[in-house]
Amino acid sequence: MNAPLSRRELLWQLGGGLGGVSLAALLADEQLLARESSTATQARPHYAARAKAVVQIFCPGGASHVDLWDYRPVLEQRAGKPFDPDGKLTFFASKPGNCQPSYWKFRQHGECGRWISDLLPKLAQRVDDIAFIHSMQSKTALHGPAMFMANSGFIRPGFPCMGAWVTYGLGCETDDLPAFVVLPDSRGLPPGGAVNWGAGFLPAVHQGTIIETAAGKAPIADLFPPQEIGGGAQSERDGLSFLKQLNAQHARERTGDSQLEARIAAYELAARLQLSTPEVTDLSGESAATRQMYQLDHEDIGTFGRQCLLARRMIERGVRFVQIYCGAENTVAKKIRPNWDSHEDLVRDHGYWGPILDTGASALLTDLKQRGLLDSTLVICTSEFGRQPAAQGKGRDHNPGAFTAWLAGGGIRGGTSYGSSDELGYQAAENPTYCYDLHATALHLLGLNHEKLSFYHNGIQRRLTDVHGHVIQEILA
Repeated sequence: MNAPLSRRELLWQLGGGLGGVSLAALLADEQLLARESSTATQARPHYAARAKAVVQIFCPGGASHVDLWDYRPVLEQRAGKPFDPDGKLTFFASKPGNCQPSYWKFRQHGECGRWISDLLPKLAQRVDDIAFIHSMQSKTALHGPAMFMANSGFIRPGFPCMGAWVTYGLGCETDDLPAFVVLPDSRGLPPGGAVNWGAGFLPAVHQGTIIETAAGKAPIADLFPPQEIGGGAQSERDGLSFLKQLNAQHARERTGDSQLEARIAAYELAARLQLSTPEVTDLSGESAATRQMYQLDHEDIGTFGRQCLLARRMIERGVRFVQIYCGAENTVAKKIRPNWDSHEDLVRDHGYWGPILDTGASALLTDLKQRGLLDSTLVICTSEFGRQPAAQGKGRDHNPGAFTAWLAGGGIRGGTSYGSSDELGYQAAENPTYCYDLHATALHLLGLNHEKLSFYHNGIQRRLTDVHGHVIQEILA
């Protein structure tokens, strides 16, 4: 029997009910009534897909393209000469120093003959599987806004990231794991924090779920009840049942509240995760050869290796989008920067991060290929911007004018490249490319038309690529 209404509730329901009828009529006239649950997904591609899942490796801080992927022989010829003879330029945090070629030798590798830095000897063995985009640009030299742009296409926070758009468009292939998983660096979150994997104005259920990658830590915070609570399995089931009733009642009074619906879906998923997450994060069943390939026991390399191995295991189990961060929030360090932002000492910082990325990313590509998963998995590696070809003391300043991203697997034609920076690696010179084009290409390979994947918000049909973007056909198989 329902509890009797108070006088205040009675008056509210009478008055609010009449207002609600009037509002419903007005919304119906304007065709603004919701047609489906706000957490519903399109869950259907626009055409046949080449890939069904994505692993995105993000190197926050600004990885130096001229020291990793983008060989500039003219920069070697001009070593030590003024980068800016007229003295009119100013970089993000410095005046340009002299031209500084790569601190590592570049050599040609693979049947394609791609030039790769000696800092990345293992990835150099995989160049025939990789397509490089050497003409990437950003609209800002600030880490946070550039991170947002690389993830969502906008330099302001609050817009859905690519992972959210992908899961909105395609849903998930498993009921026991999140569709979109984020594996942050063990040192912490990247610049901008959780906004980087937010759902923005999309239903909140499409935001990324963080899974802890450090060995010995719980994979998801607060997934299991504290031991001191006690009560056993039956008590937990009773509690969840009661919580479900309360949530349902709350939802009936607040239709269209995607935050609430996402929270309810998260509670239901959490119950399933209590069984599935321990299994997917338990690496004890992996072979000794696999553990060695990812160097899981290495003090510095092992953590990122674990992230990459977990990504492979999640892709195997139907996770749609996995984002890995190779680096954390930016701070000035006396020893080594916690990401790729190498202002003070590039040899020190990139010399540390290079082998970490090289080992984990190459192992992931090799592992996926050996298991027959690379053809259906798109792997993307990028940074928010590059670094300047001129010296900043022993480091390099930020460079939004040119940087390199690469893709492999899932419909990509390996051993290719697209675009080019200028002879010094300062600005994109041939086929300037933005995140819009990278996003459009990724969506295309997943069977999604970037111009049709949209969501009505604040009077406009929003999309990941805004009003920009084209599919980079030159790197497609």
